[in-house]
Amino acid sequence: MSATRPVFLLALVVVAAAITWAVLDTAYVSLPPLPWTAVPTLLLLALGEGFSGWNVLRRIRRKPGTRPVEPMVVARMAALAKASAHAAAVLGGVFGGFALALADSLDKQTPREDFFVSVGTFLSAMVLVGAAYFLEYACRVPKDPEDEARDRGRSRA
Repeated sequence: MSATRPVFLLALVVVAAAITWAVLDTAYVSLPPLPWTAVPTLLLLALGEGFSGWNVLRRIRRKPGTRPVEPMVVARMAALAKASAHAAAVLGGVFGGFALALADSLDKQTPREDFFVSVGTFLSAMVLVGAAYFLEYACRVPKDPEDEARDRGRSRA
C-alpha cells in the first residue's frame, strides 16, 4: 500500500464538489434540509484518529512507558487512515459543492441554514482528512539509525 498523496485528496474534493454543484443546480428544491449531525460526527472521528495517530507514533518510536505495537495493528490503522482520508475528501467535496451552489441564495431562510451546515461539514471533513493523514504518517516504519547516518553521509558528499 502506497502513501496517500495530498494532490489525489484535493482532486477528490474538487471532483465531488463539481459534481454536487452541477446536480444541485436543478435538484436542490426537492431535497430535505441538510442534517447538522455530520459536523460533530466527523469531528469525533477526527479526534479518535488524531489520538490513535499520536499513540501509534509513540509506540512505533518506542517512547519510554509505551509497549511495542503489533505489526498487524499498524497495518489495520494505516488502512483505516487511508480509507478515512478518501471518504472524508469525498464528503468534503460534496458539502463544499453544496456551499458553492447555495452561496447565491443566502437571502432565503432554508438555503442560508443549509449553507452554514454545509460549510461546517466541509470544515469538519477537512479536519478528518488532516487527522487521517497524520494517522497514516504515524504508521510509517522509522528508518534505522544506521540508514539515517548513511543518508546524511550521502547528502554531504
